[in-house]
Amino acid sequence: MLLKLVDRFIAHIDIERGLSPATVAAYRSDLELYCNWLQRHGIDEPSAIRRDDVESFVADLADDGQSSGSRSRRLAAVHMFHRFLVGEGLAADDPSAQVRAPKSAERLPEALTVDEVTRLLDAVRPVSGQPVEYRDAAMLELLYATGARVSELCALNLDDIDFDERVVRLTGKGAKQRLVPFGQYAAAALGEYLDHGRPSLEANVNRKTASPERRAVFLNKRGRRISRQSVWEVLSNAGQKAHLTSPLHPHTLRHTFATHLIQGGADVRSVQELLGHASVRTTQVYTHVSPETLKETYLLSHPRAR
Repeated sequence: MLLKLVDRFIAHIDIERGLSPATVAAYRSDLELYCNWLQRHGIDEPSAIRRDDVESFVADLADDGQSSGSRSRRLAAVHMFHRFLVGEGLAADDPSAQVRAPKSAERLPEALTVDEVTRLLDAVRPVSGQPVEYRDAAMLELLYATGARVSELCALNLDDIDFDERVVRLTGKGAKQRLVPFGQYAAAALGEYLDHGRPSLEANVNRKTASPERRAVFLNKRGRRISRQSVWEVLSNAGQKAHLTSPLHPHTLRHTFATHLIQGGADVRSVQELLGHASVRTTQVYTHVSPETLKETYLLSHPRAR
């Protein structure tokens, strides 16, 4: 019964609300976990679910070692599911309404230093003239220049780039678009890729089974639009080549972009717009003073620091 209701909810957010495939898949995964937990505890009807059940589910997630962030995300899916059931007349009340998300210790986003970024970008400089070398250099330069999400980079089309104005149109969450400037390094890397890399990659498409990608900016070795997994692989390999010890993840250059802007004197509202954050509160995490800055301030200011 509950899993069938999950299917109805998924159809609602997929078709009627038009959420992204990745978001829909995440909701399905979280709610299947929730419903399977309920069924193991003998609950298969919405009317049988109590607040204590929802709280016990979240507590068991903690016992399984899931972080507060993961538990909060799963609880958000549960909240949305129960509100849907009430709204559709499939349940009389929402047992999750009073269940609060677990508090989490504030974690500052991981960011590279300027020197580390330089080493990372130097690691993908084209050396043998291979098309993928031009592509990889352009991708990482653009990620750092614009703070784009990896998904936004993959979705980028040729008509999204304005070389005259040096701005790129990024399509973020909820299909919201924003214009972000990029500098001469990214412009040069993009120009080289479009001249010397992309034509060769586009020619690799199997024309018997697929038509060429006329719109996508970044292509894989088979001439198709590049995937997020491929971008992550490029970033990971570049980090190893640059001998970076700092942890890398798909948003590393996005976090680094924002952190360096704030450290360079940019105001939070401007950075919010560049990142495409719906709320300035999301951006404010980058305003925390770095340990290096604190140490420098201490050494310069405290009378007995030396």
